[in-house]
Amino acid sequence: MLRIDPPGWEEDNVVPEVTLGKRCARLDLKNSADLTVLEGLVASSDIFIHGYRPGALDRLGLTAERCQMLRPGLVDVSLDAYGWTGAWAGRRGYDSLVQMSSGIAHQGMLAARTDSPNPLPVQALDHGAGYLLAAAAVRGLRRRVITGQGAIARCSLARTAKLLTDGPAGSYDSELEPLTNADYNGDPEGTPWGLGRRLRPPASIEGMGMQWDRPSTALGNHSPVW
Repeated sequence: MLRIDPPGWEEDNVVPEVTLGKRCARLDLKNSADLTVLEGLVASSDIFIHGYRPGALDRLGLTAERCQMLRPGLVDVSLDAYGWTGAWAGRRGYDSLVQMSSGIAHQGMLAARTDSPNPLPVQALDHGAGYLLAAAAVRGLRRRVITGQGAIARCSLARTAKLLTDGPAGSYDSELEPLTNADYNGDPEGTPWGLGRRLRPPASIEGMGMQWDRPSTALGNHSPVW
């Protein structure tokens, strides 16, 4: 798995969590040579997952149709903040902002009895959307195996918020249980930041153990090649 970021982009607080098992490279897509490199990567890939706003890749010439031409059968999965239609579709956004605008932070304020919006203590929309993206990718690969055709899936943080808020309300009355050794996944993991212990995943698939070939790494540590 190869992650591509622009020059200068960093996510210091979350990189150890989101780069597990990945090689991480950088490309400046406003540079024609780098854009050509990305096109070559798409042409030789099975799954292309991206997080641009609607129209952003189109303006670079990488429309959904162009991607399918580069790689017939490509599974094209994307995520944005506020959906793919409507007045807010073109807005930038991230988890906490969408929690604010979807009412989740308001409910957190009521539950915590504070006088200001209170987002959830975890990036629930990022995590929830991540599971949806993974499911869309697997479903797209299954479709290709059966029909020979590619697939296009579009997800958003706002829709993930809607799915979460449509569910039954939780309770804030009980405290979380303290962490124990059983909550961690095996031995300490070596990373560029030192040894760390990773929490076990919240769900599992029978007969499919969670595994990865590479530890977490800093962004931009690899070349943009497969």
